[in-house]
Amino acid sequence: MAHPFLPLLLEPAELEKHLGAENLLVVDMNPADVYNKAHIPGAVHLDYAQIVAARPPAMGALPSEARLSDVFSAIGMTPNSHVVAYDNEGNGRAARLLWTLDAVGHPHFSLLNGGLPAWLEENRPVSGEPTKKPRSEYRAKLSGAAVADKDYVLSHLQDQTVALLDTRSPGEYSGAVKRAARGGHIPGAVNFDWVNAMDPNRNLRLRDAEALRAELARLGVTPDKEVITYCQTHHRSAHTYIVLKALGFTNIKGYPGSWSEWGNRDDTPVE
Repeated sequence: MAHPFLPLLLEPAELEKHLGAENLLVVDMNPADVYNKAHIPGAVHLDYAQIVAARPPAMGALPSEARLSDVFSAIGMTPNSHVVAYDNEGNGRAARLLWTLDAVGHPHFSLLNGGLPAWLEENRPVSGEPTKKPRSEYRAKLSGAAVADKDYVLSHLQDQTVALLDTRSPGEYSGAVKRAARGGHIPGAVNFDWVNAMDPNRNLRLRDAEALRAELARLGVTPDKEVITYCQTHHRSAHTYIVLKALGFTNIKGYPGSWSEWGNRDDTPVE
């Protein structure tokens, strides 16, 4: 669900028209030094580390409801806020925030297509003044619909109606590049490197929707299936999760444990 006027994938020109609108909360997920230099006017800063929890071996776990409630209250978020998130590195951090909002059932959010680079490239207004919103009392409640844990993935390995989408590099997927005790991928997973969704000639905006749908379909990833995305810490795969949502997929989950959990255990099967 989006605001009557804001789609999930939001173009900079469209956002600029709505800056300052009631209930609009623009969230900058860049490092603090980038934010302090230039950000979208009115955007609040949120540090990526605030929205992930390290529970070794899982390094990209979901924080607790209490922690998320505190983090969202600190940026002044309310149940009516329409959150627009962006960063400067392909929107992976921004997408992880939006996936987290999906995980707590927050219905109103958008990804700024192309992020800060697209905004700057088009000479849109920027500010160097930090924005502080009055603290709110946000109550985050994890609903589970957007989240797959290790046991959920294990129990669906043989399920033909579920597609596992590994969004790491081909080297990580094959096991040539090892970032955990074991290399390889979850059995049955197909590989779609998250950067393949981005158009390098358009400030890393998402590529043409039809082309993306066709590419995913060739991998067996179609909207009639439940799709579970994962990477190393559910940073890259959170981006792919939002891409799928933007393409009209409705049954998607992210696996926050991802390979940092799966590849570092000795009781999970590896291909």
